[in-house]
Amino acid sequence: MPSTRPPRYHRTVPEALQPATSTSAARSASKTPGRAAGTRRPAGRRAARGAKSLPPPVLAEVRRGDIVESRHRGHVAQVGADGTLEQGIGDPDVEVTLRSAVKPFALVALVESGAADDLRLSPAELAVMAASHNGEDMHVRTLQAVFRRAGVSQALLTCGTAGMPLDPVTAARLARDGEMPGPIRHMCSGFHAASILLSRYSDWSVEDYDRPEHPSQVASRGAVARAFGQRPGALRTAIDDCGLATFAFPLVDIARAFAFLADPAGVAPDPARSAMAPALSRIRDAMMASPEMIGGNGQVLDTRLMRTKPGQLVAKGGAEGLRGVGLLPGGRGDDTGSAGVAVRIEDGDGFARAARAVTVEALRQLGVLSEQELRALGSHHRPEVRSAAGALVAQTVPGFMLAPISELV
Repeated sequence: MPSTRPPRYHRTVPEALQPATSTSAARSASKTPGRAAGTRRPAGRRAARGAKSLPPPVLAEVRRGDIVESRHRGHVAQVGADGTLEQGIGDPDVEVTLRSAVKPFALVALVESGAADDLRLSPAELAVMAASHNGEDMHVRTLQAVFRRAGVSQALLTCGTAGMPLDPVTAARLARDGEMPGPIRHMCSGFHAASILLSRYSDWSVEDYDRPEHPSQVASRGAVARAFGQRPGALRTAIDDCGLATFAFPLVDIARAFAFLADPAGVAPDPARSAMAPALSRIRDAMMASPEMIGGNGQVLDTRLMRTKPGQLVAKGGAEGLRGVGLLPGGRGDDTGSAGVAVRIEDGDGFARAARAVTVEALRQLGVLSEQELRALGSHHRPEVRSAAGALVAQTVPGFMLAPISELV
C-alpha cells in the first residue's frame, strides 16, 4: 500500500540538485546512456560493439569432478586514468544496475554537507556507511555510537531485516539466544544511516528520509550524477531491495567511476567532478583504512582485496554479479597510473561464486596480484564446494583472457 505520509521538508533543496522535468530529455538520455565527462571513446570500441549480437562469453565454469556443471557468462571492462577503455571482454556498453556499488558515490552528499565533520565521523564510521556489511557486532556498535552522538534513534531505519545478518556465526548466536535481528544488522543499515544523519544535520524531516523525493535522496542522486558526469534528471533509476534508489549505467562507465574513486584528484576532468574530489578521497581513504567495515571479518571479497593490497585498491560489490575495483596509482606496478575495473556476471551469480572468481582472475591478468597474493585469495579465485566429510566436490574455475582494445580494431 502506498505511503500516505505527507512530505515535511524544512530546507529548500539546492536548485542544482533538482531533477530535470523534461520528459523528452529523459527519454533521450535513456536511449543514449551517458558517460563521465572528459572521457573519450577509443576506436577499438567499434569492434567491441560488433560483438553485441553474440552471446556474452563464458567467464567461469563450475566443475564437479570432470563434469562441467554450469557456466557463467559475463563482461569485464578496464579503463585507464583518463577513462579510456584499455582491456576487456564481452560488451563494455552493457547496461547494469549499480545496486550497492553506488554507496561510496552517494555518500559524498553527507560529507559535502558538513555533517561528517559536525559529527566527527571516524574512518570506520564513514566506511560502514559505504558498506554492505555482514551485520556483525562491530558494525552494530559502530552505527549505534553514531546514532547516539547525532541524537537520533536507530528505530528510524527502514531497511528491514530480511535475511540478516549475513554473518553465519552472528546469525547462529542470535538464533540460539532467541534474539530477533533488528534493522541495524541489515547490510544496508549504514547507507540508510547516512541519509538519516544528513536529514538531521540539514533540518529536514527524518521520518520519511527514504522517500525518493526527500531532499536527502535528491542530494544523494545529485552526487551520483556528478560522479558519473550526468545530470540528475538524466539518470536511469530503480529501487534497490533495501528501499533506496539505485541507478543503471553502461559497464564501462562504472569502471570509469571506480577509477575516479581510486584517484579523485588525479582523474577528475571537469569542474563538477573536481569539486567533489576531497569528499570522495575521504570516503576512499575510510574504506581502505577500515575494510572490515565494508564487509566483515570473514571471507567477503571486498574486505579481503583491500586487506591484501592495503592502500592500493578500493573495492565495492553490488548485487546481481557486479563488482567495481578502483586501482590507485602504482596499483598495477611501479609507475602505473590509476585505473578502474568493472565485472558483471550475466546470470546474476546467485551463489556469489563467479563474480569473485572473475574479479580475482581479472586482477591477476592486469598485474595487480602477485603469486603470493593470488594464493592468499585462493578461496575467491577458485571457490570450492566441499562435502560434509571435507572432500572437494565442486569448484568454480575462471577461464577467459582480457584483450587489449587495440587488438580488437
